[in-house]
Amino acid sequence: MRGPHNIWRVIRTGATFERTGAMRVALEALDAPRSLRIAARVLGWPFAWLGLKGDTNLPPVTRALTALGPAYIKFGQILSTRPDVVGGELATQLRVLQDKLPPFPTERAKQVVARELEMPVAQMFSEFSEPVAAASIAQVHRARLAGTGQEVAVKVLRPNIERAFRKDIDAFYLIAWLVETLSPNSRRLRPNDVVAHFEGVVLRELDLRIEAAAAGEFAANTARDEGFTVPPVEWFLCSRQVLTLGWAKGIPYGDTEAVIAAGHDRKAIAARTLQMFLTHALRDGFFHADMHQGNLKVGPTGDIVALDFGIMGRLDEYTRRVYAEILMGFIRKDYRRVAEVHFEAGYVPADRDIDEFAQALRSVGEPIFGMDASRISMARLLAYLFDVTEQFGMETRTELILLQRTMVVVEGVARSLDPNINIWDVARPVVEDYITRNIGPKALVSDLLKTARVLSRFGPRLPQLAEAALLAQNAPRPDPAPSRWPDRALFAAIGLLAGAGLLALLS
Repeated sequence: MRGPHNIWRVIRTGATFERTGAMRVALEALDAPRSLRIAARVLGWPFAWLGLKGDTNLPPVTRALTALGPAYIKFGQILSTRPDVVGGELATQLRVLQDKLPPFPTERAKQVVARELEMPVAQMFSEFSEPVAAASIAQVHRARLAGTGQEVAVKVLRPNIERAFRKDIDAFYLIAWLVETLSPNSRRLRPNDVVAHFEGVVLRELDLRIEAAAAGEFAANTARDEGFTVPPVEWFLCSRQVLTLGWAKGIPYGDTEAVIAAGHDRKAIAARTLQMFLTHALRDGFFHADMHQGNLKVGPTGDIVALDFGIMGRLDEYTRRVYAEILMGFIRKDYRRVAEVHFEAGYVPADRDIDEFAQALRSVGEPIFGMDASRISMARLLAYLFDVTEQFGMETRTELILLQRTMVVVEGVARSLDPNINIWDVARPVVEDYITRNIGPKALVSDLLKTARVLSRFGPRLPQLAEAALLAQNAPRPDPAPSRWPDRALFAAIGLLAGAGLLALLS
């Protein structure tokens, strides 16, 4: 479906961006070269009258994406996790994109449920409400199981949503191709890879079995976390287009007045929110990457209840250790150690000066630690850190950018309940506990045991593998393939002569 026939979608996109004023903002955020700016004006300005007007109360880019529809909204949300692509300021604007749409009819939802689960709805549920929430990809209904009377949340994909998204994704690929063609400098941002990443995220969200698996894994990881709850998955009522979870009772996290009126300790809840996020990221390497207020509730006993597991983040064990050491180095103001960690991990090229890097890190940490508690921000520290590491040649690491973006969101959520929360005081015990368990003598013993277990699995094959390696080392090497340069030179000469002859005939 990719190709020139998508040009109308590209024109409509350009027209809407031009009409809403988003074109200038987006091009400035991308630091677009003159050729790309001219092309954008050509695609946008003559057709601006065809563009969608959007909500004039929103910032330009947010306004344009919201007007263009679900796929564009979702794309904007994904881009909000990539400040390396769109810049910090625009990434911050995109975080407020609201993924809300009018619901589709309940009867249509019941038809989808019955078809997917191969059973009449009345046989599964004694109650099935009107939609309680509706987003670009799916909507949620409150229901009651016919057999047990248990309350559940039933998430149902929008009809034909996958086809609609694929059409817009095809247009995104065409736009990425145009950007790369007209602006070779933009290839460093890899527009095609950004669209491919978006496609992967969306296609996973369009299969609710993946979300069910994420919810199940997250619930298993956090089962013993005091004060944190994940609704159970009703596996027999899940399919590609239907997801059923236990109903989450509680007060919306964003309703601060209701939280206070219910007698909950809002400061304790704020601190626990941040600590739980760090615990999941460091301990499990699997964290909720969309922890905004709409995806959290405060349960009747003050527990934090997490919802919506469509976007999750992962960190491998080595990255978690590196991240923890970096955080601990900043907490202790040991900038030399933070620099050493970056070099040891290979994040910064070995030919750079470690002392200069440590000095640059001090310029990041000291101003932040001099702030009062209400302004100290781990998210700001990470953002500044990425700026400095980029100057020293560190390549973009997508998993750390997602972690940083989620950290920004979690900090904002925590401060909504406790504006004066001291991020470092709250984070320190979690980071110290992780380092105690995973870095040092205990970790060395654990690593050796893991290595022994791996070797034991390959034990019977080790002699064979060693023999094969030695034979390969001693085997005579084949003669190098003869150079094809003479053949290529001949073909090039023939091509030049043919071209010259053709020009002579035409002239």
